[in-house]
Parts: sequence; structure tokens; C-alpha cells
Amino acid sequence: MAFLEISNLQKDYAGNRVVENFNLAVEQGEFISFLGPSGCGKTTVLRMVAGFETPSAGSIRIDSKDVVNLKPNQRNIGMVFQAYALFPNMTVAQNLAFGLKVAGKSKAEIESTVQEMLALIKLEELGQRYPFQLSGGQQQRVALARALAVKPKLLLLDEPLSALDAKIRVSLREEIRAIQRKLQITTIFVTHDQEEALSMSDRIVVMHKGKADQLGTPFEIYNQPKTRFVASFVGTINVLEGIVTDAQTGSFLLNGTELSLGRSLANLKTGDSIALALRPEAASLGLVAGKVGQLQGSVQDVNFLGSVIRVRVKVGDSVLSLDTFNQPAVAPPKAGDQVIVTFAPEELLVLAD
Repeated sequence: MAFLEISNLQKDYAGNRVVENFNLAVEQGEFISFLGPSGCGKTTVLRMVAGFETPSAGSIRIDSKDVVNLKPNQRNIGMVFQAYALFPNMTVAQNLAFGLKVAGKSKAEIESTVQEMLALIKLEELGQRYPFQLSGGQQQRVALARALAVKPKLLLLDEPLSALDAKIRVSLREEIRAIQRKLQITTIFVTHDQEEALSMSDRIVVMHKGKADQLGTPFEIYNQPKTRFVASFVGTINVLEGIVTDAQTGSFLLNGTELSLGRSLANLKTGDSIALALRPEAASLGLVAGKVGQLQGSVQDVNFLGSVIRVRVKVGDSVLSLDTFNQPAVAPPKAGDQVIVTFAPEELLVLAD
């Protein structure tokens, strides 16, 4: 049995269903991210797990115990919010000690745990400072340590990095993941930032319109998206429309050229439309051995991104993006250049919808 089990979870607000038939099993020590745009239901699911919202239907079990009817303070959960929610009139040490005092811990245990938490977040010298004397990143670390101080069974993080600037976000997400691994605490992390989810997670739940569109490892979510939404939301994607010519062999017609995936197309038949996804890094400019898929077009624009150059090519009515490594000795193409975009058909992903 999984450590956290969410079964057939549903939430309605004034007749509107914001979470529908949500199911998830999380193992002890896993780091799971809920990824999706604003309004997709990810925070609502998190709040139901925390006990701040009551499900309209479904069950939530933590360590084999049904917690749906328990109050938040009865679930042994630590939660970190986007807003740090630190007590402004308390020092860092007092903020860390607060939950321990409420739990009735002894003075010696409180002092020991506070020092342990300060060391964990590398703020040993700042215990007597007040929140307003800390940077945003330091405040968020204190909020994390306060949630961990009471030794919760489950840690919930609700977009904790979104208020920070880019460099601090990168360093802090590395710290959070390192702390989580060290403590082996089961964690659910809510974010709309795909880079955060891909870099931090053991598995990702991509949410769309109140449902889990896909659950998988970062590798699976990026390389094997099951739906058009997942493919377009996670990373940059080119969607190509073709016509099936032989479902058994996986053959299809794309821009007048017949290609084959080399595998059968389940649930499709000859004459059906097919949506195919191609990542920018899988496409190349010019002829490349093994890349028999070819499309002709004109360069629309070129974006220099440092180590990578992103080229957008207009092919018929579509615009395709492709990435190529920066080579100082080779000048990139220019807008208006006529080019051939090539790809290996087996790198095309068939989108279920």
C-alpha cells in the first residue's frame, strides 16, 4: 500500500467541478510535483490533502489512515506557502520553535530542534534576526525549516519559489531537493514552472482542467507526452498534422511526403487525421544521415540563446521551431533563407487527442 493514496477525489464549487476523478499513489520518500497552469486544480488538490478544503467526493489516506474528516492539525503535515507566513514579531529561532511549543515539547527538545533546523538551512548565525532583516530566499528557507521542525509525515509545498528572482529560485530548489532527500520525507510540490518540476521531481502529475492528464517521471513527461496539452505545456513542441495511409505499418502522409513510424497506429485507420509532435532538438537544418523526413520552408526568425540557437521556419501554414548548438565558426541562417528541415520519423510522437 502506498504511503499517500488519493482515490476518486472530486471538488465542486457552486456547481462548478474544479477537480474531477483525481487518483494518485505516492510512495514513502517520493518527491511528486503537481504541474499545470493557473486554475487547473493543482492547489485545490493540495489544500484537500492538507485539510483546508473538504472533498465533495473521494478519499485521502496517509500512512493507511483515512484523513478526510480530520482537521489540518490532526494530519501531521508540514506546509510551506508562496507567501512565507512568518510571524513578523518573532525572531527566526522563535518562528522555528512555535510549532514545537504548540505540540508541548520540552524546552531542551525545542532548543535542540531549533539548532538542528538552523543548521539544516545553513542559517546558524541568523537565529536572532527578525523576518524583515532577511532576504526573500532566507525567509523561504525559514518557512521550510519551520514546517520540518515538527517532523511531519508529509510535506506540502504550494508554489514556494514563485515570489523569488530566477537565480535564487534555482539555488533554493536545489537546497529543497537536497533537504528532502536527506530527510526522506514524502513531498508534494505545486508549481506552474516546468523547469522546476522537471529538475526536482521523482514523478510529475500534469494537470489540466481539474484532471490529471499524465503521470510519469520527468523523462517520460518530456519525451513521451500522451496528449496535445502535455506536449505543448511541457517544453516547446511542434505539432504536425498528417493523414494515415496505412495504420498497420504506421505510414502517414505529411506535407505531400509519405513517411513511416515503423510501428502500428493503435485506434487509427487509413484516412484518419493524425497529430504528431516533434521537439525542437529532434529537428535539423539541412540533410542529415538517417533523417528521411524532409520539409521545405523559409527562415522566419533566429533567436540566439547562448549555447543554443532557436530557428523558426515557416513551412506551409505552420511555423516550426528547431534548436541547433551554437558553433562560433558557423554563421546561423538569416531570416528569409530557404532551408530544408529534416527529422527521423521515429522521433515523432503520436498525440492521443
